[in-house]
Amino acid sequence: MILDGYRGAWETQETDDLRDLAHGFIAKEIVPNEARFAEQKQVDRELWNRAGDAGLLCVSIPEEYGGGGGTFAHEAVLLQEQGFVGDTAWGNSVHSTINAHYINAFGTEEQKQRWLPRMATGELVSAIAMTEPGTGSDLQSVKTRAVRDGDDYVINGAKTFITNGTHADLVIIVARTSDEPGAKGLSLIVAEVADLPGFSRGRVLDKVGLHGQDTRELFFEDMRVPAENVLGGTEGRGFLQLMQQLPQERLAIAVGGAATAEFAVREAVAYAKDREAFGRSILDFQNTKFVLAECATEALSVRTFADHLTSEHIEGTLTTERASAGKYWVTDAQNRVVDRCLQIFGGYGYMLEYPIARLYADSRVQKIYGGTNEIMKELIARGL
Repeated sequence: MILDGYRGAWETQETDDLRDLAHGFIAKEIVPNEARFAEQKQVDRELWNRAGDAGLLCVSIPEEYGGGGGTFAHEAVLLQEQGFVGDTAWGNSVHSTINAHYINAFGTEEQKQRWLPRMATGELVSAIAMTEPGTGSDLQSVKTRAVRDGDDYVINGAKTFITNGTHADLVIIVARTSDEPGAKGLSLIVAEVADLPGFSRGRVLDKVGLHGQDTRELFFEDMRVPAENVLGGTEGRGFLQLMQQLPQERLAIAVGGAATAEFAVREAVAYAKDREAFGRSILDFQNTKFVLAECATEALSVRTFADHLTSEHIEGTLTTERASAGKYWVTDAQNRVVDRCLQIFGGYGYMLEYPIARLYADSRVQKIYGGTNEIMKELIARGL
């Protein structure tokens, strides 16, 4: 198959070793438990501790803060290994690839020392509370407020679609800390929420896909958080902080999406070889061959695109426009490939016992979160 033997330019012996470790961990701890995670709508809390023990959390955070000391290449390996088995339950990309980097990039030295080592061990699971019921991709319209009262901020508001919402011990909250309009009044405030008065978790969300992923609503009612917990120590910088880190989030979505497309092709090829119709394997039919040839080519093309962007990010040259292009193009292609591969399975493709059905349900949201693909095109157009 044309997908066999492909290797990204950013891959090294070190990332190969990490890939072996991640592959073994996922095969042991996640794949056998997929159905159970989906039924309980979350992974086991102990999975985070075991991942920390294995050195798979915060792999690109500096060693001085408890991390693995790697680069985005190491995060990409984990994203790919999850995609290659179709796992969407474990929210490590939010915890390690996104949240830890907000703290590492913008936190004070005291904040980094306080939170990052415990995130790397799995003692603290993190979530980021951006989206509100009425805001969607429009972060400048956030209504959650944090009002300074002595040495604290008093926070009131509601957030939704929060990954790791059940297990989160540490929540990065996008809140309005002044009356200045739009982006100017936003800050990121980090709250340790275990037994915190005024903090509550709302309903577990019943999603179309991502059934094993821990996603729910969060509420803040006169919740007091120390003023020293504003990320970076100065309020009003939240929107800028978000904009600087969102390209990495969008690239992470693209990397995982490309791996998922490849997994869909491999599943469809294996099924087409085994399934017989009219006395022969369905792979012998020209239409099946052509569909799978097209899907394999598209999966390879988006992986090379994601790998190119990964190399740029490692080198520090990735732009917002190209990260946005990667996110929208790869996830659109992911959905096309998964849909066409599902068709190869016929009626069985609609049965959730087959991974391709779960891929179909899970892939749709890739075009929505991290900023909708329509927003991605707007960002690309601004640079024309």
